[in-house]
Amino acid sequence: MTETRMPMLDLDFWKQRRVFLTGHTGFKGGWLATWLLKLGARVTGYALKPETDPSFFTLCGLEKRMESVIGDIREEESLGRAMERFRPEVVFHLAAQSLVRRSYRNPVQTFATNLMGTVHLLEAVRRTPSVLAAVVVTSDKCYENREWMRGYREEDPVGGHDPYSASKGCAELAAAAYRRSFFTNDGSPGSIATARAGNVIGGGDWAEDRLVPDAIRAVHRGEPLIVRNPGALRPWQHVLEPVAGYLMLAERLYKQGGKWAGAWNFGPREEDVVTVGSLSDMLVKRWGNATWKAAPEADAPHEARCLKLDSSQARQTLGWQPRLTLSETVEMTVDWYRKALSWAPDDGLYEMTCDQINGYEERAPSRIKQGSVS
Repeated sequence: MTETRMPMLDLDFWKQRRVFLTGHTGFKGGWLATWLLKLGARVTGYALKPETDPSFFTLCGLEKRMESVIGDIREEESLGRAMERFRPEVVFHLAAQSLVRRSYRNPVQTFATNLMGTVHLLEAVRRTPSVLAAVVVTSDKCYENREWMRGYREEDPVGGHDPYSASKGCAELAAAAYRRSFFTNDGSPGSIATARAGNVIGGGDWAEDRLVPDAIRAVHRGEPLIVRNPGALRPWQHVLEPVAGYLMLAERLYKQGGKWAGAWNFGPREEDVVTVGSLSDMLVKRWGNATWKAAPEADAPHEARCLKLDSSQARQTLGWQPRLTLSETVEMTVDWYRKALSWAPDDGLYEMTCDQINGYEERAPSRIKQGSVS
C-alpha cells in the first residue's frame, strides 16, 4: 500500500481573489463558498433562492458573509451583467437541477438549466476578460452508463439514460466545445475544466429523494428510513473531497491554463463504493435508535445499478487524494445534522462547518491500494 500526501492549497493565492460562484445557495455550493471565505477570497454568488427550508445557506448565515445575487442561470443577460460587474478572476459553476427523479417529471426545465444554463455561464466567461480559470461541475452520471464494474474514466463516452444524466453529458460537450473554440490550450493562463464527482454527502443537504436527507428526516421523526433500491452500488464521498479537487484544479488553471484544461474525476476509494443498503446501515447506526427498511417502488423510473469513477488522473497528475474513509464521512455528516437540528439558524453552524474544513485540511490522505480504482 502506498500513501501520497495531497499538496496543501496555496493560501496566498486565494487571499482577496475575486471568485464568482453559481449555485452558492445549494448544498455543495454552500460548502465551497464557506471554504473560499475561510481562505480569504472575495466571493460573489449567483443562484436561485434556497430551495429547501432549512438550507445550508440559511443555517450558516452565508448571506451575511458574502455578496449574494439571486438570479437564474437560464437568464443569459442577467448572469452576464452580474459577472461583468464583479469582474471575477476565478469562476466555479455549480448551479444545476441536480435531482434524477425530478428530471423525469420536468425534463424541459432540467435541460434548460443544466445545458443552456451552462452555455450561458460559458458565454459570460468568454466575454469577461478578467476570468483566468473556470471550473464547470457536472456529475458522475454524465457517463453513458453500461453497468461496468470498473470505474469510468475521463475519456469514456458521455451520455445518460435519464434526462438529468443526459443533460450533464450535454453540459460536458458544451464545455469542451467552448474550450476548443475560444480558449487556448498551449499552457498560457486561462481555460476551462469540468469536474465529475461521486455521490456526495455531508451536513446541510435537505433535497428531496436523496438518501441522507431522507434518512435525517425519517430518524428525526422517529420513523424508519424507506429505501427504494438498497442493492444499488454508488461511489459515496464527503462533500469536502471533490470541493478540495475543484479548488486545486482552479489554482492550476489560473497559473498554467490549458495544461490543466479538460475533464477530471474526483471519486472515492474503491472500498467506499458500497450499496445504498450498506450506507443506510452506517447512517442509522451512527444516529442511534434508528432503522431502515426496503420498499421497492412498482414502475419506478430507471436508476443505474452500478456506478464507479476512476480518479487515477487526479491522483497521479493533480496530486489530489481522498482524505476520509466512508466511516469518517458518515460520522461527520450525522454529527453536523444532529447539531443543526438542535440549534437555531446561524447559531454556531458556520463555525462548526469551518471546524470540519480545518480538520479535513489537517488530515493525511486515506490509504489507497496501489493500482486500485477510486
